[in-house]
Amino acid sequence: MSNRLALEDSPYLQQHKDNPIDWYPWCDEAFERAKSEHKSIFISIGYSSCHWCHVMEHEVFEKQEIADFVNQYFICIKVDREERPDIDKHFQELHLMLNRRSGGWPLSIFCTPENKPFYAATYIPPHNQNQMMGFSELTAIITNKIALNDEKLLQNADEIMSFMQPKNTPIQATKLNESMEEIFIKQASDNFDEIHGGFSKAPKFPHTSTLKTLMALSSDTYNTHAIIQTTLEKMARGGLYDLIDGGFCRYSTDNEWLVPHFEKMTYDNALLCELYALASVQFHNPYFLQCALQTADFMMAKMMENNLFYSASDADTEGHEGKYFVYTYDQIIEILTKINSENIQEATALLSLTPTGNFESSTIVTLPTLERPVWFNDFVHECQKLRSYRTYPFIDRKINVAWNAMMIKSLFVLGSQESCYNKQAIVSLDTLLSTMLIDDQLYHTTLIHKKPKIKAFLEDYAYLSNTLIQAYQDTFDEVYLIRAQQFANKALELFYDEGKWYFSRGDFPTVAEMDDGSYPSALAMMVDTLLSLGSLIDHKYRYFAFKSLEYVSLKLMKTPIYYPKLTEQTVRYLKGDRIVKGNKENLTKCTSFDTPFVLLKSDESVEGFLICGESSCFANCSTAEEVNALILKSL
Repeated sequence: MSNRLALEDSPYLQQHKDNPIDWYPWCDEAFERAKSEHKSIFISIGYSSCHWCHVMEHEVFEKQEIADFVNQYFICIKVDREERPDIDKHFQELHLMLNRRSGGWPLSIFCTPENKPFYAATYIPPHNQNQMMGFSELTAIITNKIALNDEKLLQNADEIMSFMQPKNTPIQATKLNESMEEIFIKQASDNFDEIHGGFSKAPKFPHTSTLKTLMALSSDTYNTHAIIQTTLEKMARGGLYDLIDGGFCRYSTDNEWLVPHFEKMTYDNALLCELYALASVQFHNPYFLQCALQTADFMMAKMMENNLFYSASDADTEGHEGKYFVYTYDQIIEILTKINSENIQEATALLSLTPTGNFESSTIVTLPTLERPVWFNDFVHECQKLRSYRTYPFIDRKINVAWNAMMIKSLFVLGSQESCYNKQAIVSLDTLLSTMLIDDQLYHTTLIHKKPKIKAFLEDYAYLSNTLIQAYQDTFDEVYLIRAQQFANKALELFYDEGKWYFSRGDFPTVAEMDDGSYPSALAMMVDTLLSLGSLIDHKYRYFAFKSLEYVSLKLMKTPIYYPKLTEQTVRYLKGDRIVKGNKENLTKCTSFDTPFVLLKSDESVEGFLICGESSCFANCSTAEEVNALILKSL
């Protein structure tokens, strides 16, 4: 028999509708019942493609014995972190405070009957193991303490609540200066893995923000070009990057980018598609462009419906992680025999193919370099045919405004080299606006053909307005620029308070984070938007950008490596934009520049090109080829 989650739209909540646990969605009824019946509250937060969420479901939430106990003594609440990022951010902060380390998913929170949290963890095994307290033992202890109104537990809960309340303490600011550029580059260089690329050790994430910021703040001293190119090359050789279908997985479980967690997130693929497209121009690398094109094609083929992009696809198929993606030794030999009978030995060596495989006795397809052998396209085609008979991983068909905006922006960036992607970007952007902007109210998520219910958060306004500016840069359609300004104004009205930004101001007034977690922070993207509007429309937006940077300046100047996107935007603020003005026809000829922080502004009254700074124009020329040299000369 289904529980209350059967009535919810969220694909993640739907996954748990048949659990024997009597789950509630996040609602007043659950908290009122907990208080009236004096029951502890258990809040479980996750998302549909989260591998360890599936593990905990199978080991804990599907067990009847465990369910019988918690149904009797707890009120259990399930939250989709993609649907309610405000709730997730609130409790992730709680986990960090209580455990002195970052959390993750699944996130497990226990609260008093009055909804005061006192315990936070991530994955919890069903029983005590490896010095980890088990779910059964933990819930038994909590039940006893709540029944006895344990004074220490209740006191701790009160203290935690007081710490979690937003505080209006005066900020400590410091002067922003360009020294942070060298500090950032040095810190990135110190963390760089010279052998495998990337930063830090396994589990290894792409750190797209760090790479993109390094592209903007290049340094010969620390050879940032080598850092970027090495990382992009290593990540795209297979494993983290799916050489068969295209697209990137979430992260690598090893240092070599070989064995990924196989879920594919829209935000990862959007940001990496944009990064590889930009890098293909900066480094004149056709393989980077190929990677960007295949990533975009994957997203449009597997993750798009009605011109909007789904949230994620799962790592698991039929209960096995990676089952859809990998091949047996015999399967690959059979394919190679079919397409490449004369060079089997050479091909198996190139694929590092062995009978024992490279992942649980199976093989993840990889190559030693980005260069493709002549037979590889035929090989990919046969591998795709084999996959077509398999069950595709579960897809979370939720539409998220911020993530769609990211993907659409990457299509605009890619469209500067392949115009068909520009056309898709325009259609998708217009569809996103018509779907998620209703009666001048922007919403956060929905399912296709469903009416959205959850109002937008700061990240939705930030990413959407940023993408609208990119749309203007590619089409010079003033409507997109006006829309960007309107969303920025609304964000200032809803989330800004004298330099301080809130991610949400509803049930959970959550302060906007500085750091780039899974993707660049909403705060940093908002600063990016404000600086662009300051250059393109009204200088006053630069004031709001400065106040936003000043508010976080102390942390930012000390350890910029933690805040790549904010670092990039701070350097941009200090150096100033360059604005190239001209008529639409001429501006379309300006496809790339050798320096960052350049914007295009349509002006039909300008003959040729006019080069401007923040407050004045200082040079003009008649050909696009001269523009780049004049900008470089002005720096």
